[in-house]
Order: sequence, then C-alpha cells, then structure tokens
Amino acid sequence: MPYTMHIKSHFLSGLFLMVLTMPCNASLSVTGAPGGVDRANVFIQSLRPEQKAKALLPFYGLAPHGWSFLPATVAFPMGVAVKDLDSLQKNLLYDFMKGYLSETGYDRTRAIMDLENVLHILEPDNPHRIAENYFMAIYGTPHRDSLWGWSFQGHHVVLNFTIIKDKIAYTPFFFGSNPAEIKEGPSRGYRAISAEEDIAYSLINSMSGEQMEKALFQKAPFNDIVTFAATQVSPLPEVGIPASEMNGVQKNLLHLLLTAYLSAMPDDIAAARLQRIQAEDGDMIYFGWAGSTKRGEPYYYRIQGKTFLVEFDKTQNNANHIHMVWRDFEGDFGRNILLEHYQHEH
Repeated sequence: MPYTMHIKSHFLSGLFLMVLTMPCNASLSVTGAPGGVDRANVFIQSLRPEQKAKALLPFYGLAPHGWSFLPATVAFPMGVAVKDLDSLQKNLLYDFMKGYLSETGYDRTRAIMDLENVLHILEPDNPHRIAENYFMAIYGTPHRDSLWGWSFQGHHVVLNFTIIKDKIAYTPFFFGSNPAEIKEGPSRGYRAISAEEDIAYSLINSMSGEQMEKALFQKAPFNDIVTFAATQVSPLPEVGIPASEMNGVQKNLLHLLLTAYLSAMPDDIAAARLQRIQAEDGDMIYFGWAGSTKRGEPYYYRIQGKTFLVEFDKTQNNANHIHMVWRDFEGDFGRNILLEHYQHEH
C-alpha cells in the first residue's frame, strides 16, 4: 500500500509539549497554511472549463453545505472527482491539500483512499468500490483577503476548511477505515487508523471498578456515530466519566487521545485547538464507552466537552470497520470565525 499512516509517540509527545508551552490566549488565529491560497489557485488554473464548472461553487457563508462519508456513488458530493483529473492536475490537487493538512493527515487521507482498492478486491461485484472517487469543491474565490473554503469528500474521508485571512476552521472532519485491519494478503495487519483505537483501549482498561461503572454508559454499542452527517450538532447527553474523576495517568491518556485526532491538522492549528480545550473545557470533558472493552468485539466511545464532540465506533463488518468524527459545536464550517468577521465588518 503506497500511503501508510502511523502516529508515532514522539509526534504525540512533541505536540503535547507544544501545547504546554503556548500562551493561554492561543486561538485558531494562527499562521494557517503558508502558500495555501497560491496552491489553490494553481490547481484551479489547471482545470478545464467543464471541470471548473463542477469544482468552483459559491461560498456557503453561515449556511453550511451538506456532507457525507458514504461512497460517492451513493452520496453524490459536489465538486470535481479525482478520477476525472489527469496526472498533473492530481499532483496539483494533492499539493494544495498538503498545504492544509499535516503530513500525518495527508498520509492518512491517501491511505484511506487506497483502501477502496482493497475493498474492490474483497468485493469485486460491488459497484461502489471505485478508486479515486473523491470530490474536491472550492467555495468562493481563494484570496488572502477573502472568505472562501474547500471540501474533500468520498468514502470514509471528509475534510472541510473555511478560511478567513489568517483564520482557519477545519470541522467537521471525518475518517473511516474498512477494513480497519487488513486480514490477508501482502498488507496483512495494516491499520489506517490505529492510535485513536489503541490509546482509547488503554484509557478504558485503566479504569478502576468504580470508574468503569461511570465510563461504561451502556452495554450495547451504537451501530454508527450518533450524529452521522448532520450539518450542525448540539451537545449530546453527558455520559461517561469526567476528566475531573480521572487520575494523572488517565488524564494524560485522554490528552494524547485528543492529540491523535488533531494530528491530521498542521501543528500550530492542532496545538491552538488543544490549548482552547484546556482553557474552556478543562476537567469537564466526558469520556464515555458503550459495548465491549475487549479487542475484536464491537464498541463505541465518545469524548465531549463544552465546545466539541468526538465520536468513534467499530461495530460493522464483525467489528472491523471504523468511523470517527470531530465536531465543534460553534465552529463547524467556520461559523464562529464567520460571525466574528461579519460583526467586525458590518
């Protein structure tokens, strides 16, 4: 498999230390993606007129666009398909995406896309297993002083970015993996998503009996993430155990788990978001688990604070199929930075 993704301990530790040394007023008003606007425009210039008609759309403003993590043959996302680009256009597209993702996030995106080839081998008669059936849409006109955004959607990859000058919003973002672990062939044992599973297992299995009674909020897992592909979400019921009732080791595991999710984003953006969580959510972050705590059996977990929600499930295909998502209650599709901008400008 040409693109592999491994979140290494030194990366997690480095980002953790970066958060600890950032000023307390850190926000998402960071340097963003150097050259991102230029890369976007170079990609746009490479498109033929009929491709531009598909790829370039009006900016959505405070009315977020729909999104889906289902195969594109089912969801019909907006944009131009990777499979319809020539080799030069594909390279320019991927260079553009690298400007807004960390190396970890980019490698994971490509690895999940490559799993469509694995699924095609496993399910040769399934009409939805089409390699490179992923769609790039650019909303508005990329410019350093304008409001614009972009999305990349297809089976198990959904990326959403809203850009206002030096401010960037990047939620909702979704990753999935089917199979979660390749069981046979030359890539046997490969896992496109691993840290978000391994750290969560360490956390839930570190709980004492009393802690486990709170953390395990129901015996049966959900069949999928609860919020699915809603364009806007509100806090779910506070279930599980709050960070205030965890010991130091468990709090560090929880922090590393959040770091693993945000590792898809550039370091400065991820660190700023973690710093905001530390300041705004603190010890009132809830970690809740549903289902089995044994490997190989179906389960679901969520992490919820005042400002954000993370969901993870591994229930389908004999518990070998992962869905995971990060939502910001006020920041999805850049609503918070858009409101701030509109209020300041008008």
